[in-house]
Amino acid sequence: MTIQHRTVHAADSESRLDRWFRRHFPQVTQGALQKMLRTGQIRVDGKRAEASTRLERGQEVRIPPLPEGPAPEPNLRDRQVSEEDARALEKMVLYRDDDVIALNKPHGLPVQGGPNIRKHLDGMLDALRFEAEDRPKLVHRLDRDTSGVLLLARNARAASRLASAFRGRDAEKTYWAVVVGQPQFQGGRIDMRLAKQGGPRGERIVPAEGRDGAHAITEFNTVDVARRHATWLELKPLTGRTHQLRVHCASALECPILGDGKYGGQAAHLEGMSHALHLHARSIRVPHPEGGSLEVTAPLPPHMLESFTFLGFEKPRSPPPRRQP
Repeated sequence: MTIQHRTVHAADSESRLDRWFRRHFPQVTQGALQKMLRTGQIRVDGKRAEASTRLERGQEVRIPPLPEGPAPEPNLRDRQVSEEDARALEKMVLYRDDDVIALNKPHGLPVQGGPNIRKHLDGMLDALRFEAEDRPKLVHRLDRDTSGVLLLARNARAASRLASAFRGRDAEKTYWAVVVGQPQFQGGRIDMRLAKQGGPRGERIVPAEGRDGAHAITEFNTVDVARRHATWLELKPLTGRTHQLRVHCASALECPILGDGKYGGQAAHLEGMSHALHLHARSIRVPHPEGGSLEVTAPLPPHMLESFTFLGFEKPRSPPPRRQP
């Protein structure tokens, strides 16, 4: 066993030291890693470092003699993905480069696990490595029943920069929704605070009074109307609250999203039409981790395409992804 020195590559830039170490040396336990950091055996550019130290490209990490042995047993999310699921995931890919993957997530697929959820996107991301060393990472979320554009980061640097873009509201997200009824105004801005509320059927989001709750803002615009029975809306959330668009449509516009029984009850359903949620993350424009911007558009899911035909809405075309310098 000897001392090693490793140079940080571009793909690992902005990684936390502890996470970088565990990726490259998975046989080392968390307790052993903490001890080596505490005693100064692990150093960055010759200096002591903490677990939270952010690495930069070109830095040199000193690695002390390490125990030999196999990597820990994989957890549930690292188990092999079935060929059928792998093929289905690959068909979802709208765009891919060395840093980013954009998917068109289907309606009904959970992004992450939870109670009574056995199959979810996060548990199958190994199928989207495409020969890369790291598995892709989630940088934002979509509700289980919302379809559309979902971005993944392919390395630690991209994950850090994309997450920062979402936190700083530099990501421009556009959703399409079919709502029941017709809003009073053609377009405008909804500014309604939201709060979580428990109940016998589980947690839900409700409008908040006064200064309670979290600030939530949505811009909306009417694209088309079907004989006042339903309206095609373009929605742009300026904040990212849980179920924000669904509550804003149901409570502020008094036009629940078609299929949204949770917030619209029976009023959210129309005879002869799908009961699936008609909310689609149509496009996203975000700063690319390597500079410039990336814009990706997702085609509508089958149930919304059927509803567009039924309601007489013009079927939209989906432009190809664009990366601009």
